[in-house]
Amino acid sequence: MFKKTLQLTMFLAILISIFVITKPYWENWIVGANWILGALSIFFSFSALFIGIVIFLENRHPSQTLTWFVVLAAFPLVGFFFYMMFGRNYRKKKMFDQKALTDEEAFSRFEQNRAIDDDNMKMMGDHQRLLFQLAQRLGKSPISFNTDTKVLTNGKETYTCILEALRNAEEHIHMEYYIVRHDNIGRQIRTILMEKAKQGVEVRFLYDAVGSWKLSRDYIDQLRNAGVQAVPFLPVKLPLFNNKINYRNHRKIVVIDGNVGFVGGLNIGDEYLGLNPTYGYWRDTHLMVKGEAVRSLQIIFLQDWYSMTGETLLDPNYLSPEIPSAQVYGGVQMIAGGPDHQWDIIKKLFFSMIISAKKSIWITSPYFIPDEDILNALRVAALSGIDVRLLFPARPDKKLPFYASRSYFPSLLEAGVKIYEYRKGFLHSKIIIVDNELASIGTANMDMRSFHLNFEVNAFLYRTKSTLRLVDDYIQDLEDSTPLVLESFHKRGFYYKILESTSRLLSPLL
Repeated sequence: MFKKTLQLTMFLAILISIFVITKPYWENWIVGANWILGALSIFFSFSALFIGIVIFLENRHPSQTLTWFVVLAAFPLVGFFFYMMFGRNYRKKKMFDQKALTDEEAFSRFEQNRAIDDDNMKMMGDHQRLLFQLAQRLGKSPISFNTDTKVLTNGKETYTCILEALRNAEEHIHMEYYIVRHDNIGRQIRTILMEKAKQGVEVRFLYDAVGSWKLSRDYIDQLRNAGVQAVPFLPVKLPLFNNKINYRNHRKIVVIDGNVGFVGGLNIGDEYLGLNPTYGYWRDTHLMVKGEAVRSLQIIFLQDWYSMTGETLLDPNYLSPEIPSAQVYGGVQMIAGGPDHQWDIIKKLFFSMIISAKKSIWITSPYFIPDEDILNALRVAALSGIDVRLLFPARPDKKLPFYASRSYFPSLLEAGVKIYEYRKGFLHSKIIIVDNELASIGTANMDMRSFHLNFEVNAFLYRTKSTLRLVDDYIQDLEDSTPLVLESFHKRGFYYKILESTSRLLSPLL
C-alpha cells in the first residue's frame, strides 16, 4: 500500500510537471491559471512534508536525515524529484533480500569448507587475524594462502594482461563492469569476445545499465549476434518509478576459465589508458589473481548473473581453479559489499583496518567522503602518532564529490594527517595499506556511495608480494604529488570555501 501511494504520487508529479512545462503554450486560453499554479505549490509542499515523514521514520543517520530536510524545505520541487530519483531507501532490504540469501548460500556451499592452514594463520598478528575473521563472518569468504596475485599499474599493463588472458580462453569468459565505452579499447575487447564466442567459448558479459548508459546499441547487438550473452545490470526504463536506480553495480570483475581473475579500479575505456585529453595521464591500479581466491570472484560474478537472468551456474566446472605450486603467497581474501548485505561490509572492514594499525595508514582514493566513524578513526590514529597519509587527485573528474572531499581536509590536517595532491594526472586508484603488510585493493572508494549504495568487490591482502608492490607504487606516487600545508590551505579563496561547504552539506547524499 505504501509503495503504491508513492508511485501514485510520482505519477501525479510527472503529469503536473508536464502541465507546468507546457503552460506558456496554453495559458492564454485558460482562465484562472494562477489558482492552478497555487495548487501545484501546495501539492509539492505537502509532498515534501510527506517525504520528510518517510525519511524520519526510516531512522537514517542524523546527518542524512537533516540534509534531506534542508533540501526539501529549501527546494520542495527540486527536492521532490531528487528524492524520487536517488533518495528512496525504504525498500532496500526487501528489494535485495533474495539476492543476499542466495549469495550467502553459494558461499556457504563452496567456500566455508575450505581448509585453512593453521601454521599460516598463526603467522598473522592477533589484530590482523581478527580483521580476516570479521571479513569471513560478514562476507562469508575465507582467507586463502594458495593464491598468487600481481599488481597491475595503470591501463597499459592492465589491458595487456587482460587481453592476453582473453585470447587464451578455452572454456569460458565472465566479465562484469560498471562503465563500458564504445571506443578503441572497448572495440578491441568486443572483437576478442566475439571471436571466442564463435569458437565455442562461453562468454557472459554483465554491464551496469546506468554506468554504461552511453554504450551504443550497436555495440551490444554485435556481441549478441556473435553469441556473447550480454546482460545489463538493473536496467532503468522509467527512472522515477524505478526504486533501484540508486543501487549500481560498481564492480569490475574478469574471470577466465575459472583459473585467472582480475579486479580493481579500471573500467573499459580509452581514458584509462590516458587517451582522454580532458583527464590526461590516468593513474590507476588493478590486480591479477590466480588460485583459490579466483573461486570467490567467480561466485560473486555468478550470483550477480543469477540475480539478473535467473540462470544458476554454480557448477564445479566453474568453481575448481587450478592451484599454483605449493608455496606461501600470503593471505588473500575477496569480499563483496553492497546494498544486499545486512552490514556495510566494506566500510566496517576499512574501519577495522584503520583501528588495527600500529605504525602507518596509507590511503589512496579519488573520492574521499567518509562518515563520522572513518573520519574520527583517522584523526585519532594521527593524533596517536601513527603515520596517516591520504593521496588525492589535484584536479577533479566530478566536481561535487571533489569539493565535498576537500571540506574534510582542514580537520584531518589539524590532527596530523598528511595529505598529498597527485599532480601527474588524474588519480583513480582505490588503495589502503596498513603497516606495510596489510592492504585493500578493489572497486570501493572511501565514500558514502561505496559504503552504502554500490555493489563493490575488494581484495584484502596480508603479507603478499603484491602488498609490497603497492607500498613501492605509493612511494612513487608521492614523488608525483605535493603535500598540503594547513596554513596555506586555510588561505584558499572564499569562493572555494563556500563551494566546499555547500558540497559538504550534500555529502551524506553522495
